Amino acid sequence: MVEDIQPDSSNFVAEYTTVQSIFVRNRNCLLLRADFSPLFVGYYLHLMQHALHPPQEKTEVFKQLLAFFTLYLVSRPWKEHHAWTINVKPPQKVNYFVVGSSHTQDVVGRIFTDNVRETDMTMLYAQNICRERETHTSVIPLSSDSPAAWVEEFFRVSEQHPARAFAGHGDFFYLITAEPDADYDWLNELTIDRVEQIEQEEQTKLLETRDFTYRCGCSAERIIPVVRAMTKDFADMLSEQGALEASCPRCGVSYTITREMVKGSGNTQDIC
Repeated sequence: MVEDIQPDSSNFVAEYTTVQSIFVRNRNCLLLRADFSPLFVGYYLHLMQHALHPPQEKTEVFKQLLAFFTLYLVSRPWKEHHAWTINVKPPQKVNYFVVGSSHTQDVVGRIFTDNVRETDMTMLYAQNICRERETHTSVIPLSSDSPAAWVEEFFRVSEQHPARAFAGHGDFFYLITAEPDADYDWLNELTIDRVEQIEQEEQTKLLETRDFTYRCGCSAERIIPVVRAMTKDFADMLSEQGALEASCPRCGVSYTITREMVKGSGNTQDIC
């Protein structure tokens, strides 16, 4: 149940998670870090508001993936939109989906446990979407089982340069990427304890910060055009039953779509 996994937000103040981008001098590496407590609170509030109940053990994996994905966004240009789908091999039978952009300053995602395609290997499907060029899609087989290792494999295969990913104390997460002429020995030998002391032990420079919230922006109004474009069988079903449930593919929120709404006369004010 969602009530069993919600965090203690009694001292919660921030409305967004701020990701710091820090250059590590002499090592030629980029450190990305953030306290994800605000973003995780937003995720749990989303679950409670819409009565969504993903399995707790899968929620913990999803949170880690969401954090590392957000850090990855900050390593990329502002104008890009990215989406990752992790299709986990049996016996898990689960898909983790995350999507977001620095341009919109939000991330969102969901956990799929029904009708999940079974594969021999865990696969990562990554999309890089930018209006100025054609969408780029990467398909990467993953040999590991943890979100941190997934991200490191993604960097090695798709980004073609190494990176290290760490979950720290509390809700702090870290991503360290190699830049040209990086000190690869130093990068490979990092531990979470050393990562948390980088600013004390190394020369660093804060390059920028980016703020993120957990937000989808979906609404019944945005889903209606999709319903209108459905097949005749779907239209006949809607006409016969009077209303149907349609869920957002990004965040999993369900909307009741009525005949009146499709015709343009119904209430479509609900927004996620």
